[in-house]
Amino acid sequence: MKEIYDIIVIGAGAAGMTAALYARRNDKTVLVLEKESLGGQIATSPRLENYPTIKEISGEEFADNLYEQIIAQGAELEVENVVGIEKGEDKIFTVKTEYNEYKARSVILATGVKHKHLRTQSNREDLVGKGVYYCAICDGAFYKGKEVAVIGDANTALQYVLLLSGYCKKVYVYTLFDKFFGDKQLVTAMKKRTNVEWRPNTSVVDFVGDKELIAILYKDKDGNVKTHEIPAVFVAIGQIPDNKAFANLVDLDKDGYIIADENCTTRTEGVFVAGDCRTKAVRQVITAVAYGGIAATKATLYIDG
Repeated sequence: MKEIYDIIVIGAGAAGMTAALYARRNDKTVLVLEKESLGGQIATSPRLENYPTIKEISGEEFADNLYEQIIAQGAELEVENVVGIEKGEDKIFTVKTEYNEYKARSVILATGVKHKHLRTQSNREDLVGKGVYYCAICDGAFYKGKEVAVIGDANTALQYVLLLSGYCKKVYVYTLFDKFFGDKQLVTAMKKRTNVEWRPNTSVVDFVGDKELIAILYKDKDGNVKTHEIPAVFVAIGQIPDNKAFANLVDLDKDGYIIADENCTTRTEGVFVAGDCRTKAVRQVITAVAYGGIAATKATLYIDG
């Protein structure tokens, strides 16, 4: 453990580990702090097929490879939950975890987001990645020519429906209410798709299956519980960032995302942000690694300057 690191990266997802890689390539000492597990959201994807030069790889293997790469480059990693950051008059940052304090000349926030999981009667979290998914862009293509379902009523759900209906036999859309809360253009485009069936005023209450999803249970508008046999369901009921611990150093939008420009800079000199925890239009692994590299480059220039 060093007395003062050049850069501390908070988060060991694709963005955070890429930032660590670029920082080490610029000969900066780096500590990565991760509160849960390596890889972030991508680690839960059964297959990754849309990353340049890689035909197919599991999300877990992708994350493991990136971890091995940054460790080989000399980055350090600790599994600790960061609870706050303070910037001293000497411009040195103190990063506080539940158990320790670390010093750094610059900090990169790469805390990511989590998909809101649908709470079901049986709490079938074991079916995530086995028929229950939270990213149609990541996993939808595995169900070409098959029937699937989407749960959600806002922009992400509508985008999932449009994407899936392009190559799936049929897409069922389950919404709690009898209207959508997304952009009008997306709603209009969805309603033009002949292979989309909308089921309003419904509530999906459980997932059914042993080792993989075979059906969903839902309540109709009259409160009757019905079964719908289907191999895959894509849940799009929102994402949750967790940036409150850093509100003393960065600006947050109404949804809790860190406000930052394309240079990954924040309102505090020396604090940079990368990945899905910041305001951006596309949340994919390719954009996460891109902004991880940008954040590390900007942090390097800040330190050297």
